[in-house]
Amino acid sequence: MTAEVLIYLFAGALAGGFINGLAGFGTALLALGFWLQVLPPGQAVSMSVVMSVISGLQGVWIVRREIGANRLRLLRFLLPALPGIPLGAMVLAMISAPVLKLTIAAMMILYGAFFSFRRALPAIRRPTPLVDSSVGFLGGLLGGAAGLSGALPTMWCAMRPWSKAETRAVLQPYNVVVLALAMLTFALQGQYTRETLWLTALALPATLIGAQSGITVYRRLSDARFRRLLIVLLFASGLLIVLKELPALL
Repeated sequence: MTAEVLIYLFAGALAGGFINGLAGFGTALLALGFWLQVLPPGQAVSMSVVMSVISGLQGVWIVRREIGANRLRLLRFLLPALPGIPLGAMVLAMISAPVLKLTIAAMMILYGAFFSFRRALPAIRRPTPLVDSSVGFLGGLLGGAAGLSGALPTMWCAMRPWSKAETRAVLQPYNVVVLALAMLTFALQGQYTRETLWLTALALPATLIGAQSGITVYRRLSDARFRRLLIVLLFASGLLIVLKELPALL
C-alpha cells in the first residue's frame, strides 16, 4: 500500500466523518470524492456505507432523548422506507442510475439555491403524517436505487420548524437504518473481502475523529443556523453528484 493511497484513505474518512457529525448525512459524498481516486468503485462504496453507519451511530447517541420523545414521528418516516429499499433496487434494473442521480441532484440544487437566498425559511407547523410517510417511502426507494436515501427527508425536515435536535432525531436514525440494510446487502453479496475490511479498519479512527469534530461544531449551531446549514449542504451535495455523474453521460 502506497503513501498516496493512505493519504486519500485518511482524508476521505476524516471528511466523511466530519460532515456526518455536523449534519447527519453526506459521508459517502465526501469520502468517495477521495476514495474513488485510489480504490475500485465497489470497494469504495461498500466502505463508505460502513463509515456512514459507524459515524451515524455517534450522532444517534447525542439525540437519543429527542428520538425517545419523538419516536412516533421517526417511525412515520422509517417504517415506510423499509419496503421502499428493495423496490428501489428493482427500479434500478429498469432505469439508468446516473440519470436518476442527476435528476435528484437537480432537485437538490434548485431547492438549495432557492431557499439559500430567502431571508425567512418556510415553517410548516401543522401535523403532516401522510406526507412524512410518503417522504420516508420515497427516501427508501431512492436509497435502494441510487444510494440517496437522505435527500428527500432532509429537504422536507428543513421546512419544519423543529429544533436542530428534533430534526436530527429523524434524519440520523433514518439514514443509519437504511444504510445498515445496504451494508447487510453488500455483505451478502460478498463485497467485504479481507482487503476491504483491512482498509475499513485503517480508516475507522479518522472517521471517528472527524465525526466527533463535526459534532462539536454542531453543538455550537443555533436551530436556525442548523436549518440553513442543511439547505446549503443539499445544494453542495447536488453539485458534487452532478460533477461525478455528468461526465459519464457525455
